[in-house]
Amino acid sequence: MRPVFALALFLCTLPAMALDLNALWDYRQPDVSEQRFRAALASATGDDALILQTQIARTYGLRKNFSKAREVLTAIAAQVATAGAEARIRYALEMGRSYASAAHTPEQLTPEAKQLARQAYDSALTQAKAAALDGLAIDAIHMFAFIDTAPADHLKWAQEALAVVLASNQPDARRWEASIRNNIGMALHKMGRFPEALDQFQQAVLLREKSGNAQNIRVAHWMVAWTLRALHRTDEALAIQTRLERENEAAGQPDKYVFEELEMLYRAKGDSARAQQYGARRQALP
Repeated sequence: MRPVFALALFLCTLPAMALDLNALWDYRQPDVSEQRFRAALASATGDDALILQTQIARTYGLRKNFSKAREVLTAIAAQVATAGAEARIRYALEMGRSYASAAHTPEQLTPEAKQLARQAYDSALTQAKAAALDGLAIDAIHMFAFIDTAPADHLKWAQEALAVVLASNQPDARRWEASIRNNIGMALHKMGRFPEALDQFQQAVLLREKSGNAQNIRVAHWMVAWTLRALHRTDEALAIQTRLERENEAAGQPDKYVFEELEMLYRAKGDSARAQQYGARRQALP
């Protein structure tokens, strides 16, 4: 199954505030992002310099070097203590992500690690609410799903985040809606509430299509088709996955999760030859 819950949390666009962090981030290439942040850091001062260093720490977290991420953060802790709200919030967020995030294995999410992450996310959320930085508040809320991992908890946190999104008039908050609806859909899907999940995924598709990001749009459509298969609406799911296969090939980005779905869909239709063909194509990809 496509690890889209993690993907959604990983790829959600960061809020753009004093610095245009969006222009510097490439979540699929954290090493490239680090180079960009370090280049920007050379001429940055004050809180901007601190914020850039929190993002450098995050690039290490995405590469699973959590001790290095904490080393970077610890080095600026004294300065952050007297900095502005955004720097303090981003520091707390990245410290939390160094203990519990999508990049961690289940074995790394020990009770102690979860406790430290919860303290950091609680701090980030409290400060974000006090500063009326809704986008960062949503960021903090959605990270609790990596601590409280039951589907019902995922749903609770995602619904809380969505409430902040819908109540906010800040662009930095509103841009989270597609990712948060995806997370709600994932939680509902895991709970077997497929019609409700489909509704959330379909709303996410509409939002993604407005963004113009082709990869995110394809993933959103994949989620719809995945849920249609769970609802035994096989032909509808097959039509979407076949289209996604063509689009991925045109983009030079074959997707093993599309092949996996096509394998299962053709098996459900009794076409074992085609199912085996897509199984082989899936296995051939890294």
